[in-house]
Amino acid sequence: MILGLVAVCAPLGDTCLSRGMTSLPAITLAHPASLIAAVFTPWIAIGIALLIGFFASYLTALSWADLTYVLPATAFGNVIVALLARFWLHEPISPERWAGIVLITLGVGFVAQGPSLTERPAAEAQKLADEVVPAVAVEEEQVR
Repeated sequence: MILGLVAVCAPLGDTCLSRGMTSLPAITLAHPASLIAAVFTPWIAIGIALLIGFFASYLTALSWADLTYVLPATAFGNVIVALLARFWLHEPISPERWAGIVLITLGVGFVAQGPSLTERPAAEAQKLADEVVPAVAVEEEQVR
């Protein structure tokens, strides 16, 4: 369920951002007010909300699975982006891009067959936890 949200929210969010930005004049960083105004247009606001949903789902997935499992799952979003771009935004997609999308999808299939979480021996896991806790304490001390 969470990986499904990861795979769907990002492509939908990106597509909404594209839809919103193509309806506006070109924006440059030299005019930040136009960028801020763009955030409040409906398509861009929806896109931002979907990308926040993606980020929340992504963090959740990383809390129980390895990065090497979660990140390739996001790559399936390339297929969704291509389909949305082609059929909703009416963008042309070259055969080379379609071939790349197929290759990415095949790669995701290989990764998805492995375990979602690498098993670590208890001693190694404890050593890692012992290294992380002092590092956090040092960072907190530096902040004070």
